Amino acid sequence: MTPKELRYSKEHEWVKVEGNEAVIGITDHAQDQLGDVVYVELPSVGQQVEQFKTFGVVESVKAASDLYSPLSGEVVAVNEALSKSPEKVNEEPYGTGWMIKVRMKDSAELGSLMDAEGYDRVVAEG
Repeated sequence: MTPKELRYSKEHEWVKVEGNEAVIGITDHAQDQLGDVVYVELPSVGQQVEQFKTFGVVESVKAASDLYSPLSGEVVAVNEALSKSPEKVNEEPYGTGWMIKVRMKDSAELGSLMDAEGYDRVVAEG
């Protein structure tokens, strides 16, 4: 079930807007395709991320995949728990498996992201 309140990128990241900040993680579909996540490499607090540019790497038993930021801005928080428990990405991709929080540079960028329905169509098309 794709949460309706989130926005999505075609690279399978989700965004939850909280004021001028955005929580970012990977979708349930993405974690399912990856398999068991064994390592997550994330940026540092204070680092700048750019929309649709790489911000980290997620490694699973199957492969390593780049993570792409759905929005531009400054990283204000990193989910440190993932360094000890990367499996949280598999267990709760929309909850405790979140990755970074970003102070958005331009909220208009949200317009280039999909709603749940649009994302579900992208997944269905494969």
